[in-house]
Amino acid sequence: MNSRLLGLLAAIVLPACALAAGTQPAHDYSQQPARQSPDWLREGVIYQVFPRVFSAGGNLEGVTAQLDRLKALGVDIVWLMPIHPQGVLKSKGPLGSPYAVRDYDAINPAYGRPADLHRLVDEAHKRDLKVIIDIVANHTSWDSVLMKHPDWYVHDAAGHIAPAREGWDDVAKLDYRNPQLRRYMTGMLVNWLREYDLDGFRCDVAGDVPTDFWEQARPELEHARPGLMMLAEAEQPDLLASAFDADYSWSFYDALAAAIAGGAPASSLQQAWQRSAARFERGALHMHFSDNHDEMRAIGQFGLPASLAASAIIFTMDGVPLLYNGMEVGDTAESGAPALFERIPILWSIAERRPGLPAFYQKLIALRHAHSALTHGAVRWLHNGDESRIVSFERGDGAEQLVVTVNLSSVPFAGIVEAGAGDYQDITPDWQPIPASLASRPEPRVAALPAVTLKPWEFRVFKRVAVTH
Repeated sequence: MNSRLLGLLAAIVLPACALAAGTQPAHDYSQQPARQSPDWLREGVIYQVFPRVFSAGGNLEGVTAQLDRLKALGVDIVWLMPIHPQGVLKSKGPLGSPYAVRDYDAINPAYGRPADLHRLVDEAHKRDLKVIIDIVANHTSWDSVLMKHPDWYVHDAAGHIAPAREGWDDVAKLDYRNPQLRRYMTGMLVNWLREYDLDGFRCDVAGDVPTDFWEQARPELEHARPGLMMLAEAEQPDLLASAFDADYSWSFYDALAAAIAGGAPASSLQQAWQRSAARFERGALHMHFSDNHDEMRAIGQFGLPASLAASAIIFTMDGVPLLYNGMEVGDTAESGAPALFERIPILWSIAERRPGLPAFYQKLIALRHAHSALTHGAVRWLHNGDESRIVSFERGDGAEQLVVTVNLSSVPFAGIVEAGAGDYQDITPDWQPIPASLASRPEPRVAALPAVTLKPWEFRVFKRVAVTH
């Protein structure tokens, strides 16, 4: 499910309404620290799996079979989209949505048995991989086992159980004013942690569930699984104050998509980042992405070279990067509605036509893991000679300073990037991309910053190795 439109409206409309009324927004979260997230999340890379399409079997066993490959790719956290039984009543498409959950306490029999999830988690942990599952706490299917408690649902003016949102007719809205529902949902989350040794949850449309529910549940979840991660599909500062470790950076994604495909200047990324920093807690952690199941595939929306430039930004920016379900081979199959309600398996063999892509992502992830500035460093935006097309920023953590430059256009760039004084080494990963016009360069070499040349859609990363005066 996609909650970004609601979040964007809240970000725009609520402050405007407050100013119109002559008052300030209720709380300025930028003046307080964010919840302290576990280091393994801050330093990690999340890989999103849609089990239905991830393997020929479309099951949990098919995910377990690819754990070695995911480990070799460099990912750290495996996120499983909903694994619960799906509802049938009012379902959409041939198979229905995995986000229309019928039974929170069970595993979809098409995906396997409890033993299959136990094995997946155990094998992942042997490889030092974390596993989180999707939780859809806002709504259920219309034939959910919870329908035996009609008072656990929101009702419309006519007294009928209401759908979750306009257009979401396949799911019914839960009512968190009911304390019994709250106790059930908290207990259900605790049971999943204890029974399967999970490392946390990605929470669907988390902003549609009252923040105080998450805040009340978090201590019990922490007691069951100390150091777990909670990822909110939302973009709301109140969720990161004490309940969640990270959220979605929808606004940054929108700016990135607009800069690549919509004619907006590259500088709009900086503006989106700065607006977020002004709204959110100090140290707030956001998940950055160029592709996920709610959006068009990046490679289809932007084209291959541009999608790689987008990934270069996502994996060198602050926050936690997401790699989505076959993205590493250039899969173009859609997963959002209406494809969400069908089964369109990943075409893994497409890697034969794009042989450089797995190595590209493997080396980009390795670059991120190798430099603490990319996982813990602050962001400082740098001026450059063409901010309509070129993104440039510094990542620094006190131990090292890196400069990232990305060309978000099909036109070559030769100009100045206003980096700090010093000598710089080009540490851009050596890879064989597509098309061949972006051929790899020999490494290492000393860069001539502040002068930079970039081919169309090219990115370069520099490390300061000496300070000059």
